[in-house]
Amino acid sequence: MNRQLAFVINLKRCIGCDTCVVACKMEHSVPLGQFRLKVYDSHGDFQFEKPTGTYPNLDMYWLPTMCQHCVEAPCIEVCPTRALWRSDDNGTVVLEKDRCVGCQRCGEVCPYDALSFEGQSGIADKCNMCEHRIQKNAAPMCQVVCPTRAIAFGDINDTSSPTRQLLEQREHKVLNESSAAQPQIFYLSP
Repeated sequence: MNRQLAFVINLKRCIGCDTCVVACKMEHSVPLGQFRLKVYDSHGDFQFEKPTGTYPNLDMYWLPTMCQHCVEAPCIEVCPTRALWRSDDNGTVVLEKDRCVGCQRCGEVCPYDALSFEGQSGIADKCNMCEHRIQKNAAPMCQVVCPTRAIAFGDINDTSSPTRQLLEQREHKVLNESSAAQPQIFYLSP
């Protein structure tokens, strides 16, 4: 069985500090106004945070989102230059920026709004699970810097992987399940 790299995010542990967002931007030199990773609040807003409920029964959680590295990724299907493709080695959705022509079709069909585009050229950018770090057996930067250890990363096809074990032991969900894209970012219920 091939490897399937995935993130498992514990929503009870995420405190919405955006440390993962900053680390990602620094690791990949992501320009101002663009994101590979966003953290939304419980209302789906990534800029203003407010709890749900009525005082004193308030509730709040944060939702880190990035490219979901879908098994049936719609972005791959619409890319006219095959700049997006699925890695047989680890199951991630790979973007080759030098092949991208900036048509932004991938962004139009992505059910997760996970791609960002460079201003003038329109060239796509997205989470690559820190491929350069994975090749050196290092963890993605968002996982490394998370102060609450809310982000787990690993091969979910490996039965001894802590990531796989989390999925077996805890109730979890994926975003926009109805899209049939089969995302590979899993969220442990808050």
